[in-house]
Amino acid sequence: MNPFSYSKPEDVSQAINLAGPASRFIAGGTNLLDLMKENIARPEHLIDITGLPLKEVRETGSGGLMIGALVSNADLAWHPLIEQRYPLLSQAILAGASPQLRNMASTGGNLLQRTRCYYFYDASVPCNKREPGSGCPAKDGLNRIHAILGASAECVATHPSDMCVALAALEAVVHVEGRAGKRTIEFADFHRLPEDTPQRDNQLADDELITAIELPPARFTRHSHYLKIRDRASYAFALVSVAAALELDGDVVSDARLALGGVAHKPWRDKAVEQLLVGKPVSRENFVAVADAMLRDAQPLAHNAFKIKLARRAIVRALSDAAVGGQS
Repeated sequence: MNPFSYSKPEDVSQAINLAGPASRFIAGGTNLLDLMKENIARPEHLIDITGLPLKEVRETGSGGLMIGALVSNADLAWHPLIEQRYPLLSQAILAGASPQLRNMASTGGNLLQRTRCYYFYDASVPCNKREPGSGCPAKDGLNRIHAILGASAECVATHPSDMCVALAALEAVVHVEGRAGKRTIEFADFHRLPEDTPQRDNQLADDELITAIELPPARFTRHSHYLKIRDRASYAFALVSVAAALELDGDVVSDARLALGGVAHKPWRDKAVEQLLVGKPVSRENFVAVADAMLRDAQPLAHNAFKIKLARRAIVRALSDAAVGGQS
């Protein structure tokens, strides 16, 4: 681990003014400290934001919720308003990591987790995310856990978060602040696909700080489900995960949301595919058709073709569970 300086600002403006290309904000540190220990991240300055007033969950005037960036994953998952109105989000958070990590990890930090890839975490091998232009050994190497959608010639890694898959389905909005002022980013636009700049995971500038995540008014409380398929029952990243949410008029779908995790560099949605369910009755046949459409552009690597069949079955199961009230 390289030497670094440390500061603990008292307000958001002070934190932003300390930020720059060689600095990193730190809250729970559940991912950043691992990266520093492995010599993957080498910040010259750490900005401890745990003292900032960003720990509130409050209702908005529109009927949604504003979640402070420093609310812990555990507090968010068990918050009464989240459990009652957004059970999909609560389920997704509780499917991730371990109780100890959820107690430490922050909501804003969860969005900033670095990619899921053996080679990214091994400083002894090339990686385009760490050193652009050095190569992507995962393409021809051990790629069982890697992307089947949205990958590029430069990077085939996947996004690790469970919480973000649910936030994508719920169409959350990310509030950020930097020296240029405040702005909001639609969740669908916050994370990036690798394309030819895999080193950039998201749309944040170096001096921008996530201050809150806003949830729109709840619409999918009765019919939503988060399904995570992994190699072991706990403390494992998703091979495939599905956030499914439906609005039903009797047994006919009036609106649908579907987001996948474990299959791409960001939580994966396709609004055109979701629309295929609208106006259709709840049925396995219709769910299978949507799953096939969602995966039509999948491009497996040497060791992860199984993910296509796994994702297809997971989509059908998650939609089926959502339709009956989110119970497996």
